[in-house]
Amino acid sequence: MDRILLLPGDGIGPEVVREARAVLETVSAGFDLKLEFEEARIGGAAIDAEGTPLSEDTVARARECRAVLLGAVGGPRWDALPVDTRPERGLLRIRKELGLFANLRPASVFPALAGASSLRPEIVDGIDLLVVRELTGGIYFGEPRGRALASGARTARNTMVYDEVEIARIARVAFEAARRRRKHLTHVHKANVLEVSQLWIEVVEEVARDYPDVERVHQLVDSCAMLLVREPSRFDVIVTGNLFGDILSDEAAMITGSLGMLPSASLGEGGVGLYEPVHGSAPDIAGSDAANPLATILSAAMLCEHSLGALEAARAIESAVTEVLAEGHRTADLVLGEEASGTLGCAAMGDLVRARLA
Repeated sequence: MDRILLLPGDGIGPEVVREARAVLETVSAGFDLKLEFEEARIGGAAIDAEGTPLSEDTVARARECRAVLLGAVGGPRWDALPVDTRPERGLLRIRKELGLFANLRPASVFPALAGASSLRPEIVDGIDLLVVRELTGGIYFGEPRGRALASGARTARNTMVYDEVEIARIARVAFEAARRRRKHLTHVHKANVLEVSQLWIEVVEEVARDYPDVERVHQLVDSCAMLLVREPSRFDVIVTGNLFGDILSDEAAMITGSLGMLPSASLGEGGVGLYEPVHGSAPDIAGSDAANPLATILSAAMLCEHSLGALEAARAIESAVTEVLAEGHRTADLVLGEEASGTLGCAAMGDLVRARLA
């Protein structure tokens, strides 16, 4: 029996996680998966109930599960809290506690949604890329950091630091992903000014010796940002550090047309994977049944593939989503003035996906 920990979180998180769980239950019956679900709190919901954005009990339960499926964290009601106690700290901590150093964010265009992209259809046609972002190092976690008063002026400091072990392990994840895809890897850096990036190039080149079948290029981050909007179909797998990956993965997400369609996986060496939609908690529509559950449902597909080894189940979920969209069904965030057969709520969209699976 594979145990799945559900962390619905805040805002629309409980709604979209509910639909993704129901999809997993449907697909488990069709592909003979043995799943057991349990639920815990994270983010603002945990702060309100437990006084902390992530309790020790939840961490312990996560470590004992096969995978974690998360909804979203945060909202304006907790913005006045000190930074170190806000809902987002729960997400950062669970990644660290589970040793999740590799964030995988696929960005592809569903044919039925090509018109939703801000780019011309001929540019977005064929987009199918994967951003592999290092998740536990770099400037977000480096020391020293903090604020101070120096010579009467306010100052702040953050430190970007990586060692060769951290770089090599994320590079191997990216090379393995490229080997399963189109065998092309783009390493994104800023080596013209950063010593950290110079080390990245050295280590990526060392790891590349074990993957002679994968073509690799090194691309400056500023030119990569430009090429992502000019010629996004040129990219297969992009690997980079925490800061650059955070920015580029959001850029790649938006050229596909909607954050509501984009899943992600965070993987490590401990065996537990964390899966979550890219979108935020959207507190303005929470509880109104207006959320788009497809990114969370597609995150469940990634869970099947990476944590359960159930590739056929993963592809079945992806195909069901593709079929529903091809038939013209849309949640409100996907309509954008184009013709659709009707705007659906969160639950109704989940029902349609499950119907295709059944």
